Amino acid sequence: MERVVVVGAGLAGLRTCEGLRARDYAGEIVLLGDESHLPYDRPPLSKQFLAGEWPLDKVWLRQNDQLEALALDRRQGPDNRAMSLDVEARSVTLASGEHLSFDGLVIATGASARTLPSLEAQPGVHLLRTIDDAVALRTVLTTPGARLLVIGGGFIGMEVAATARKLGADVTVVEPLEFPLARVLGPLVGQACLRLHLDHGVRVLLGSEIDSVSRAVPGGAMAAVLTDGSAIDADAVLVGIGAVPNVGWLEGSGLEFSPRGVPCDETLQVAPGIVVAGDLALWPFGPGRDAVRLEHRTNAAEQGDHAAGTLLGSREPFVTVPYVWSDQYDVKIQVLGIPDPADEVVVVDGREEDGRFVAAFGRGGLLSAVVGISMPRSLMRFRPMLASATPYTEALALLG
Repeated sequence: MERVVVVGAGLAGLRTCEGLRARDYAGEIVLLGDESHLPYDRPPLSKQFLAGEWPLDKVWLRQNDQLEALALDRRQGPDNRAMSLDVEARSVTLASGEHLSFDGLVIATGASARTLPSLEAQPGVHLLRTIDDAVALRTVLTTPGARLLVIGGGFIGMEVAATARKLGADVTVVEPLEFPLARVLGPLVGQACLRLHLDHGVRVLLGSEIDSVSRAVPGGAMAAVLTDGSAIDADAVLVGIGAVPNVGWLEGSGLEFSPRGVPCDETLQVAPGIVVAGDLALWPFGPGRDAVRLEHRTNAAEQGDHAAGTLLGSREPFVTVPYVWSDQYDVKIQVLGIPDPADEVVVVDGREEDGRFVAAFGRGGLLSAVVGISMPRSLMRFRPMLASATPYTEALALLG
């Protein structure tokens, strides 16, 4: 294998490059990215970097000298966006028109922020996925008296709400479900998140949706009208309603893909000499379970390294205990496993009313996930149980 092309210069792509070199691959590695920045970390964009607490160079995943040590042919910027893939010809076509041949291919193009078509390209409406997005939003939030409307009560929406309040902005969150985070963590954790934000002065409108957003005069305040007819004035609107995998460039490639992601086998292989890693990987998560796609930092890092091994001939399956966290104010929400709102849930440590607790989730008779709020040491006791597919009642008895 003389040339490996890594499409995507985020964490998953970078870790694949590092994994190849760590396994003594001495061939050419071409790293493609459509942003001109150094590879960077995304979680701080809604927290430390957005708040102005971290300078730009602290967001870089690696410094220039570290990247140079990997001996990469690093091609970044809009001209290096991958536009199409021809699996049979073993070639990627770039926006510049160049056809780049490969022996091995890593698909790590990640995901993009989901948009509301009615608000696309409207001045004052923001997404948060890139460094440039964070810089643009911070400019508004640091204006005295700023008013922010957040559409969506998921992780990004609630993290930005917390950061905006720390900066002194007036914040309103509009969420169609019964609680924030309810879609991924269920009502128990959602209630705790709601109390946290209400205690910090965030206005949270639940069971509500946006009907329209407009400006009376150019450059003036924005007026958002909800489906119930009520109105909210804001200086900026953040659309935080999730992300969609970047799979459009694979149209006509011969590979299978869908809006859910790119399916792969248990080793992360998509086709001979082609692997996938990160936010668009749709991989089999254990026997008898549906394929999953995770937008977790830890997942991107682990899959990037594993994909490197698969590309070099390993047939070891990718096995992990998924882990993700969210910092909001001085509270850390941590999640092990993959919870579902329909799971059985029991608080096994701490107390809900104190806002510090650990909850165990059960599904199909097994421990499916554990969520902790500001109790990291207690939470991590469950990792071995999740790794070994411990029965739910047994896990509760061991910790009772």
